[in-house]
Amino acid sequence: MSSYGPEERALFESEAAALFAEIVGTGGIAVDDPRIAVGAARRPALELLLELGLLQPDREGTSYQPQDPSAIQSRVVSPLSQEGSRLLEESSQWASAFGQLTQTWRRSPRASDGGPITHLRGNAIGPFLAGLTAECEEEVLTAQPQTGRDPQTLASAALRDVEMLERGCSMRTLYQHSARRSTVTHQYVSAVTERGAEVRTLDEFFNRMLVFDRRVAVIPGDDDLRLAIAIREPSVVAYLVDVFERAWERGRPFTNRDTAMMKDIAVEQRAMTIRMLIEGHSDPASAKRLGVSPRTYAGYVADLKAEWDAQTRFQLGYVMGTKGVSGQEPAPEDD
Repeated sequence: MSSYGPEERALFESEAAALFAEIVGTGGIAVDDPRIAVGAARRPALELLLELGLLQPDREGTSYQPQDPSAIQSRVVSPLSQEGSRLLEESSQWASAFGQLTQTWRRSPRASDGGPITHLRGNAIGPFLAGLTAECEEEVLTAQPQTGRDPQTLASAALRDVEMLERGCSMRTLYQHSARRSTVTHQYVSAVTERGAEVRTLDEFFNRMLVFDRRVAVIPGDDDLRLAIAIREPSVVAYLVDVFERAWERGRPFTNRDTAMMKDIAVEQRAMTIRMLIEGHSDPASAKRLGVSPRTYAGYVADLKAEWDAQTRFQLGYVMGTKGVSGQEPAPEDD
């Protein structure tokens, strides 16, 4: 019996099944019935029923008699199921073969039409990063300045990163100290560190960066993150990894359990605030470099005014200048 496809099934469902039901109701249909004559509208349905074996001529050849559909079904469906299983297995084998080629291609410096550098814009960035995370085999390094990742983004990242960690990949993430004030960031850090990830924070400002298996680095292309640049050139990736490692060595483990370390972090943020004031940066620029909101940064400045008994920023700058303050000194001991 030949294999049947969508066209035959559509004819069977729309016309042949109804014709079969009528024939079953009348106990048969005459061969010369005008409804099934050559050229009649229902002739194709009759021919399909005959081909399927659902109708058989009687001994005299004067009528067509209906047959038990359950006896016919296996003859039609079983070959299709077998063919489907064969095609699924074949498609799986092809997918595996192409997967190996994809890994080879992605590891090549020329993995895209644009050569070792690919520019990603807008909505293309997220799926690209998700694909790199899914394909990561050994290690991912991430530098995430500021705390501007919303709860939904962090929740999605947690699911994606946890799955990667459970595959056996390692992960190191670097935040600014200000990330310790974010509840959702704490939840994310808790989820990934339970699976073996390491997270540290740093007082210095640094640019966003992700490195997958030390073969692909992704950095922002502009300040508002609407453009990302994927780099596959081995020498450039190695340079960016070195930048990350140097920052990582200066970072502090992400934990609130060490009181002495938290005091040191507060000292580092105070010192950086002083440096921002001395260098004359605007409040928005200073807040960005500290990874905090302008309102929080204004609070830091207010604390310094209180500490140095100054009423204005000008007076604060004058007092610190006369005292030789550079932003490198440790904070005064608490009473």
